[in-house]
Amino acid sequence: MSSRLLLAPLAFGLLAGCNTVNPQTGSVDPGFGEAVKYDQAVQTIDPDPVYAADAAQPGDHGDKGAAAVKRYRTDTVKQVEQVQTTSGSGSGPK
Repeated sequence: MSSRLLLAPLAFGLLAGCNTVNPQTGSVDPGFGEAVKYDQAVQTIDPDPVYAADAAQPGDHGDKGAAAVKRYRTDTVKQVEQVQTTSGSGSGPK
């Protein structure tokens, strides 16, 4: 019983760190809920999307994919373009 009485104030002290109300102003932290708002924005479908001209378009029905499979089967696959993303040497900080 005495150990419970000693642990109760410690538990309440730890839970006070989870408080989102500013003790000086009494208002909720302005950043409270930002992660949820961001996740909602990321998961919301754009009702008017913009597609690149050379990308798959709605209604293509797999025409680009079928052409790629045909090139693969006839051994006429497009060569991969080499892109350099870094320059300089990899010797580390100087």
